[in-house]
Amino acid sequence: MTAMNGLLFIDDEEGMRRSVVRALQRELYPIFTAENGEAGIQFVQDHIANISTVISDFKMPGMDGLETLATIGKLNPDITRIILTGYATVETAIQATNEGIDGFLTKPFDNRELRAKIHEITIRKRLRQFVSDPVYQEIIDSPDALKPRFHEVTILFSDIRNFTKMSCEAEPHDIAVFLNHHYFTPMAEIIHQHNGTMDKHIGDSIMAVFGAPVLHVDDAVQAVQAAVDMQKKAVDINAALDTGSGFRLNIGIGISTGKVFSGILGSIRKREFTSIGMAVNMASRLQRLAMAGEILICGGTWDKVFAEFRTEALPPVTVKGIEGQITIHKVNQ
Repeated sequence: MTAMNGLLFIDDEEGMRRSVVRALQRELYPIFTAENGEAGIQFVQDHIANISTVISDFKMPGMDGLETLATIGKLNPDITRIILTGYATVETAIQATNEGIDGFLTKPFDNRELRAKIHEITIRKRLRQFVSDPVYQEIIDSPDALKPRFHEVTILFSDIRNFTKMSCEAEPHDIAVFLNHHYFTPMAEIIHQHNGTMDKHIGDSIMAVFGAPVLHVDDAVQAVQAAVDMQKKAVDINAALDTGSGFRLNIGIGISTGKVFSGILGSIRKREFTSIGMAVNMASRLQRLAMAGEILICGGTWDKVFAEFRTEALPPVTVKGIEGQITIHKVNQ
């Protein structure tokens, strides 16, 4: 972690505060302490951009730990909030869940177990919704997985053709149902099955990354196979859609392999693990060139997958932001 990602520990017992500081002294992030809930809330208010995790004792004079963490969550919902207690009960667990608390730690604790548990809870909050379970487990096992870095990945962009026209002629509720149930959900499942990371939704576009935060030797192959499966799924979904609904899932997909920067970026209100770089731009451009049902890949991707898929070289094209013409390939499904 960087200096922007400090940890605040709140406990009314000085000895416990010293114990936690000692337990975490080998970590790369700064450790801060507060003696009660009010002081902890004030510290977060004063250093809101520098705190990413808050651990609070449950039983304290004045505000208890759940009240403290609930208030901190309102200040910055992106903060990972963990309750430390020796009085864990079913009622406490239910209340913590209702407050959106991210995890439990119990007293007494082993120093190594404490560090591992904090790491696990933080990673789960950040990435569980974006990555498959195998990738999630690899991140848990690798403390360096989320460190910012330049590396090679494969980027996939998908977009629905003629969606603007369809959405202008439909009710908002129907648009939401179509996108959530017939596009975002099934396509995300396919991406997860191939160890891709859901990066973001941009309108009716999907951006997925293969190779971040965890690198695999076959990321490019998995990305193209995911695209093939997505196009097959789109055909199945169209066959099941009511023809009178006005909705059709005709998607174009662009895929590019290259060097990018990957890391956690954003504001105190919203942060995300994302990738930026020319490979992202290239995949987006190829997606715009792709016709409904097509998968277009760049030369860098083709070099890694030509032995696995039937492809067709297309006439050279000019892509905005890149000098000269480039050769792209269409994946024959």
